[in-house]
Amino acid sequence: MATAAKMKPAEAKAKAVAKAKAIAPEVPAHIGQTPATDLRGLPDVFGRLVEDHDRHRALLAMLEATGGKGEEATALFEELVYELKGHAAAEEQALWSTVLRNPETTEFARHAVAEHKDIDKMLDDLAARDMGSKKWLERFAALKEEYLHHIREEEQEQFVESEKILTAADRKHMLAVFERRKKAEKAAAEVKPRLRINDIA
Repeated sequence: MATAAKMKPAEAKAKAVAKAKAIAPEVPAHIGQTPATDLRGLPDVFGRLVEDHDRHRALLAMLEATGGKGEEATALFEELVYELKGHAAAEEQALWSTVLRNPETTEFARHAVAEHKDIDKMLDDLAARDMGSKKWLERFAALKEEYLHHIREEEQEQFVESEKILTAADRKHMLAVFERRKKAEKAAAEVKPRLRINDIA
């Protein structure tokens, strides 16, 4: 079986943005400069995870551009929820379940998984609010900041450390697991309105 070739970083990023644009072609997707990483475009689990991250950056930028109003905003928000929840669950099963077992990388994995849970709660909180309202926009801005911080840490720290303990065969196997689980987890993901009672303002 032929080995997939590395895709050029700009091509990989464009492919990811195009997937987001398919949801609302008329909405601009200005993701700007992304954090430096050597993983973008790799034919393994890390390249695939970064591709998802770029797709998520585009969805966040597009949703921000709508101001949370209109049918396009609703469609983009639903896609963002399904994407982030499906991605996080599949990433935990494909990558972090293994990385957690190695003492050298346990803390990196724990940190990533804990942030997934926080982001999940932020999505549920947004789903419980009126889209486009002042409070929704404030909470959306907080989610965007948190998520961009999370994926920057993954790409520049957690993935880099994880890469050191994994073989090329591990990374290719993890890619297959991620692809299979992402499809299933995204299909099972739900928009679950649930206010964060502890910090309603």
